[in-house]
Amino acid sequence: MATDSSTHQTASQFVKYIIVGGMNTLVTLAVIFILKSMFGLNPYFSNAVGYAAGLVNSFLWNRGWVFHSEGKRIGEAARFLLGFGLCYLLQLATVWMLATRTHLNEMLVSMPLPHLPLLPAEFTLSGYGIATIIGMMVYTVANYAYNRWVTFK
Repeated sequence: MATDSSTHQTASQFVKYIIVGGMNTLVTLAVIFILKSMFGLNPYFSNAVGYAAGLVNSFLWNRGWVFHSEGKRIGEAARFLLGFGLCYLLQLATVWMLATRTHLNEMLVSMPLPHLPLLPAEFTLSGYGIATIIGMMVYTVANYAYNRWVTFK
């Protein structure tokens, strides 16, 4: 059974992991924007470089700040990339299953959404959108667990 101290440490570590995820998103978007909009590079190339920058940022911050690892960097990097791939496939499978094998769209039609002033008037929430949000949550939890118990054990 986990002690209060280890539960607090795990919760604190997970919060740090979420913060790093937010930073990764900002790094990814900034690199994509800079390469595509400011330098006029191909959007697909910009996207790939942006995601690579986000992954490198994620690895470095997770290794040093979240998990305080002192293991072999090359081995950890390989496990980190493998974990990213596995968790991405899990996320993709979750989105596909929910978007194509459930009745999310029909359920949303019968569920009125409140007007949110910060969103554009034409914003709608589709079954795919809900599936994507759920898939992102699955990815986040699975990737945290993988990194905690495999990559940076």
